[in-house]
Amino acid sequence: MIQSKIKSIAVLGVLIFCLGCSDDVMSDVESDDPIEAPFQELYDQGVDRYLGVFTPTSSAIVSPGVVEHSFSGIEAPICYTGNEFSMFTRNGTTNSLLIFLQGGGFCSPGACDAVETGIPFLPFGILSPSDPQNPTATYNVGYVPYCDGSGMMGDNEVDSDGDGVTDRFFTGAKNLSASLDVIAQTYPAPDRIVLAGNSAGGFAVHAALPLVRKLYPDVKIEVINDSGQGIANPGGMESLFDYWNARSFIPTSCSDCVGADGNLTNFHKYQLTQDPNIRMAYISSKQDATFAAIITGGGEAFESQLIEAASELNTAYPERFQSLIANGDEHTFIISDFDYAIGGTTVRQWIDNMLRDSGAWMSLSD
Repeated sequence: MIQSKIKSIAVLGVLIFCLGCSDDVMSDVESDDPIEAPFQELYDQGVDRYLGVFTPTSSAIVSPGVVEHSFSGIEAPICYTGNEFSMFTRNGTTNSLLIFLQGGGFCSPGACDAVETGIPFLPFGILSPSDPQNPTATYNVGYVPYCDGSGMMGDNEVDSDGDGVTDRFFTGAKNLSASLDVIAQTYPAPDRIVLAGNSAGGFAVHAALPLVRKLYPDVKIEVINDSGQGIANPGGMESLFDYWNARSFIPTSCSDCVGADGNLTNFHKYQLTQDPNIRMAYISSKQDATFAAIITGGGEAFESQLIEAASELNTAYPERFQSLIANGDEHTFIISDFDYAIGGTTVRQWIDNMLRDSGAWMSLSD
């Protein structure tokens, strides 16, 4: 029942995801001259403006090893309808760190399917400490619930019904930054970082990446995007970024990171180009039912664009980008379908191959 609820909420995470981006970006080959200061342009744009600003008003143990950190007060991080925001940490037995971003729905000017209260920490799939085959079972964990409606990027207040009263508070940038501050203070010196999310949280790992890099400038980061690749209709993404006031997360120098074809492929290329100390993974089904319902052309169009995006990224960064793409229309895997087999390898094993730097970590598809 609980895992079904998680999957249902993750589906909401992209029901309003008829968004847009683009296809031209940077170069398709890795630079011979590494960037000296990855994401400096984004810091200059203020993407890190809320790091170091907020402190939890309370922290309490809610289950063995799990601490809930809550925020309250004027201008504090909140959920998009005004409910209190909190996040969680869980101590592991090694010095590795998993930062997990939960899904939960987007708000657009036309409709809103975001959850109003974040899902609390639940120990399933990649978050399970009791599964000896979970490759992150022993990791310290920072768990960031999703309830901001803005892909963890927003910084805006909206009167959605025109009655003169603000009723949507897009504080994703605050929520994310405050959560990452807690994580960095709790686990200041990890030997490696896995930055993973599903659905809207999969989308949000790319918003979080420059902030995680700012807090941990020298640590290798493994980015896992489960069912939030940003395959979308043309134009919508730009309107959402404006609605959420989230433009600071997109570099102005990358004119096609948000492009005409509706996809975020070039934004992800930009991130790989900026930071040679990251690797990136896509996990998805070919005709994800959530996206198929909103993409012009349905499941077949989504499949075509997803395969093209994964191929472009793998061609450009064959050592640092791989994808795991299933037949069918499943939506999200790393919490609710960890043992789902794709190309003869389970999601669990594929992630294990990634984290062990195994030669078996390669793009697979049914």
